[in-house]
Amino acid sequence: MKPTTLGFPVDGNGNILLGRKRRGFGADKYNGFGGKVQDGEIFRDCMVRELFEEVSLVADPNHLDAVALFDFVFPAAPELTHIGYVYMISQYEGLPLMSEEMEPQWFAIQDIPYESMWKGDRVWLPELFKGYRLKGVITFADDNEAVDHMWLQPVETIAELEDEVLCKEWIYEGYSHE
Repeated sequence: MKPTTLGFPVDGNGNILLGRKRRGFGADKYNGFGGKVQDGEIFRDCMVRELFEEVSLVADPNHLDAVALFDFVFPAAPELTHIGYVYMISQYEGLPLMSEEMEPQWFAIQDIPYESMWKGDRVWLPELFKGYRLKGVITFADDNEAVDHMWLQPVETIAELEDEVLCKEWIYEGYSHE
């Protein structure tokens, strides 16, 4: 799979906007907004485009806060394996609107529906909400749902690289599979 972006809009009260996926990969799960980087597109521009396409919010790529870079590994379905940048988005314009792909809903942090999200999200997402920045490897089990192994490393800053190979090299610096 192509590299991806994932963004979490945050309002002035600290509420998080999630979208319930209406179709395709991850249907019926809640998640942030984002998608695959198109040819010739940089990660930040992808995030801005996907945010607008999925929920009609307009953001400036310079106002995205890169908070994580993960390698999502699917050994049973290698075509799903991909790296992804995660952003917190506190500056945007517009009102969230439902699209063909996503149904938006605001949640207080303590009310996030982790039981209706990807299983790994309940581990790493709370860490991002606490202000940590992370890099890591999330390896899924044969069912492509359960997490077989997760390695997360807090970092001071997220290396923003546009080359997938360089991104993976940065993610795997210090990697240990225990």
